Amino acid sequence: MARLLSVHGRKPAAVVLEPLAAGLLRLGLTPNVVTLLSATLSVVLVVTLIPSGHLVWAAALAGLATTFDMVDGTMARLRGGGTKFGATLDASCDRITDGATFAAITWWLIYSYDAGAPLVAASFIVLIASQVISYVKARGEASGFTMVGGLIERPERLIIGLTGVGLQGLGVPYAIDVAIWVLAAGSIATVVQRVVMAWNDPKAGEGIAPPAGAA
Repeated sequence: MARLLSVHGRKPAAVVLEPLAAGLLRLGLTPNVVTLLSATLSVVLVVTLIPSGHLVWAAALAGLATTFDMVDGTMARLRGGGTKFGATLDASCDRITDGATFAAITWWLIYSYDAGAPLVAASFIVLIASQVISYVKARGEASGFTMVGGLIERPERLIIGLTGVGLQGLGVPYAIDVAIWVLAAGSIATVVQRVVMAWNDPKAGEGIAPPAGAA
């Protein structure tokens, strides 16, 4: 399940993504431009539609916008491979859109849903943990660890969160409550899971070289 959406789910999606990516390349767009455009669009949609209560539109349009997160990678592959800057830009934009999405949900919970303190706290946990999950993986990989998989990764996080938002907008009672609590529990478990991955890595006990020029 951990890699179902983020890896296996991309194979059938390639039927749509590859022609779209090829078309964008023919228009002269680069993967980095598409990364910035998709991130900007996603942020604008969630911070305007969710706090204003347009939950169904927010879920549908933000979900559509996030598909471009896979398009830029497909574009890079069709061009023969991505760049280190492109990977850094993509990861940075992912963190921004994640933060904006769950900040907007938390805002709506507080000011429109009149959520109780436990649900608001759970939403803050999701907001913070979404950043920590990605950071632990990035820092671990920078240390040479193998950090593969995780219970709640970014695709699962966005799908569960936006589905909860959309169902709540359609009138399904407590849909957002269930989504937030599932994400909070799953996100905490994923942070622990990835720290354990780092702990168990064969390279975990290796020393860290001091920075160049250090006394």
